Formats: sequence, structure tokens, C-alpha cells
Amino acid sequence: MLVALGLGTALHCQPAAAAGKPNILLIYADDMGYNELSCYGGKHVPTPNIDSLSAGGLRLTQGYVSAPLCSPSRAGLMTGRYQTRFGHENNGMAPGGGLPLTETTLANRLKSLGYVTCAVGKWHLGNATDRLPMARGFDEYFGVTGNPGSYYKPNGFIDSRAAPRVQDVEDSSFYTTDAFAECAVDWLEKHKSEPWFLYLPFNAIHSPREAPEKYRQRFANVANQSDRTLFAMTAAMDDAVGAVLSKVRALGQEENTLIFFISDNGAPNHPDGNDPLRGQKHTTWEGGIRLPFIVQWKGHLPAGKLYEQPALQLDVLPTCVAAAGGKIDPSWKLDGVNLLPYLSGENSARPHPTMYWRIDGMWAIRHGDWKLVHGRASDDPPELFNLAADISEKNDLSSAQPAKVQELRTLWNAWNAEQAAPPAADDKAGKKAKRAAAKAKAKAGN
Repeated sequence: MLVALGLGTALHCQPAAAAGKPNILLIYADDMGYNELSCYGGKHVPTPNIDSLSAGGLRLTQGYVSAPLCSPSRAGLMTGRYQTRFGHENNGMAPGGGLPLTETTLANRLKSLGYVTCAVGKWHLGNATDRLPMARGFDEYFGVTGNPGSYYKPNGFIDSRAAPRVQDVEDSSFYTTDAFAECAVDWLEKHKSEPWFLYLPFNAIHSPREAPEKYRQRFANVANQSDRTLFAMTAAMDDAVGAVLSKVRALGQEENTLIFFISDNGAPNHPDGNDPLRGQKHTTWEGGIRLPFIVQWKGHLPAGKLYEQPALQLDVLPTCVAAAGGKIDPSWKLDGVNLLPYLSGENSARPHPTMYWRIDGMWAIRHGDWKLVHGRASDDPPELFNLAADISEKNDLSSAQPAKVQELRTLWNAWNAEQAAPPAADDKAGKKAKRAAAKAKAKAGN
């Protein structure tokens, strides 16, 4: 059960504002497609709490992630760098089994600027002691180290307040989505007097499809029981986001909190989940990489606006560092950019004229509105689309535009030469990922 919120204590505490540093709340959903929030046009599940961020901030229509899969997407998020640069191409992670120790995380960056830091939720960047959140810049961690297998009795659960190791969950009422909200609200109360960074990566709405009956009852009219549970999981996450936002408001800190809501990749096989986009999770078509992406910072960024230029989750790190008053050092070799001047309207250019993807034999490049995509791990030639006219990637223009194909392929080849070598063909994790991708594409009819 979610903790009760003391709304009567609302406006007494704003030391972070006095210090000139915004609080930062980074919410990362799991496997949520482009069309699953009501503010993005989803019709199955009302999501009023997440929608409130869109109403109070900017909803990106072309928000992307640098990888269409859980772990590499998070690796890019935490570093602000293409994860392929350091070998973190798929869920097999980088050599060594996690985010390389040579990489500096967003939590590290913000701690150096005076923030208290906490991660609550799914980590999926390594489970060895030196790869866990507590060793990567987070003061506290409450969550699951990878895909937990169950929302009720999760594998890899750690509450660093109790012990810095995996623990069994004995609470019969435990449900990860609700528990993450409870922990986040508790932590916010305890650290209300300091500039804080809360990273809240849900494992919802990733499989398995599990939800308490109190959420399933909201969708009693849905005949398909699996879909009913999926919608219930989405509603549970929206309630959890609402609890955390209510706490921020109760503390009088919303005006001084930079908030992101982003999904880690597209939906796998959810009803209408990625519409109107082609493809799904673990593909380099739009359905795998374009997803919900919302930014709110009241009083600093416009409210209730669309932002229609392409942006990446790699931009979160430099944006947060800039908001916190830090400076981006060129030696960090970031691929992300500070979005603040773009979102505010100060800079009308595209944050990223060109964006790149590579995973398990699939790849893509977007240059302006042109996209060249090799969407299957096969010998098929790449396809060319003009996304401004063809968001659904239905009209392959490669035969009609061979010069454009060559231009984009040359750009991608130059970028690819800068990346770490892809996993070997006999790499176990790579093989598993390719089999899963092939199975998913066959199921989707692509």
C-alpha cells in the first residue's frame, strides 16, 4: 500500500532552491511504447499523473533512446554516451558483466555538485559488488538488479539500508511498483533539506504480466486477461508516479524540480503499444527507439507544449549537469547535449542533426528527416525513409534515392568505426538476443 502523504506540510522546506540547485527526478519506464500513455493518444489506460507532467512541461514527439533494449538503454542514460562506444551493446552488457568502471554515471556527476542521490527500481547495469548502484554514485539503493522475474517475489532485490547484498522479500503484500513508490516517498521526506537526485527506473510494464486485483478491477470490461493485467500494471505505475509527484508538491519543491519521464525502449507485443510506428522492442525501426519522453521544470521551461525536434536519452546527463550549475568538460566525450536552450526556445536548431543505432546486427541512422535502417539481423539491404512524410516507415525510398542511401551509409560507417567491436558471433548473450529478436519479429509479422 502506498504511504499516506502529509499534504498539510506543503511549503515549509525549500533549501535546495536557496542553494540555487534544482532537485532532479528521473523516471524511467520499462517496455512502454509510444502509444501507451493517454497524453500520447493511448486509449486503453488513463494515466492522469504522468499526463500532468506533459501538462506542466513539454511532451516530445520525437524522443528517442540510443538502444531498443533494457540494459544498453540504461547504459546510455547513465553515461550520456553511446553505449556501443564502451561495448555495452545488448543485455549481455559490456565485457566484465556490467557498466564499465571506466564510465562515470549521472549520479557521480551530481554527487560532485553537492547532491544526495538515490536509485529506486530496476538497475540492470551489473550485479557484481563494484557494479551496483552503491558503487556507481548512489548513496542508497532500493530495487532489483535486473529483470526480477516476479513483481511479488523478485529476484535480485536489494535494500541497501538493510544490507548491501541481495535479500529475500518476505512481505506478502510486496508489489514492486507500489514498493518503489513507498521507498521513493520516504527518501524524499528524509532528504527534503538537501538538493536531491532521485532515479526511479520502474520494472513496469515489463513482463511477466502481474498486477494486484485492486488494479485489475479497474479494467473488468477487458475480456483478454493478459491485456487486462498489462493495463492494470500501467495504472499501477501511474499511481506510483502520482504518489511521488504528490510528495514533491507537498514539500513545496515542484517549482524547483527538473523532472524527466522516459521509457527505456518500445513495447514488445502490447495492444497498439507502438502505434503508429513500425517495429517494436529490440528493433531499430521507430517502434523500438521512439517512445514517451516528457520534461517538466516549472518556471524554467514552457508548460503544456509539444517539442517536435529529435532528442535522445543521452541528453539527460548533460541537461542535468547544466541545470545543477555544472560545466560539461569536453574530456567526458559526451554524445548527449544540454537540452535546456532547445526546450526553452532559445535555440531553434535540432539538438541532434544526426543520430545512430547499432545492436545485434541491426542498425540505423537518422540524418535530418532521412532514416536509413537495417531492421533485421540478416543480409537484406537497408531501407530508406523520410520520417517527416512517413512516420510508419512504410514507403522504402532506397531504390529511388541511391545517392541518399550512400550519403547516410557513409555517415554511419564513420560513426561505427569509432565504436567498440560488436559482440562476437559466438557470444552467448549475443546469440540469445538475436534469437529473441527473431522470435519477436516473427510474432509481430515484420
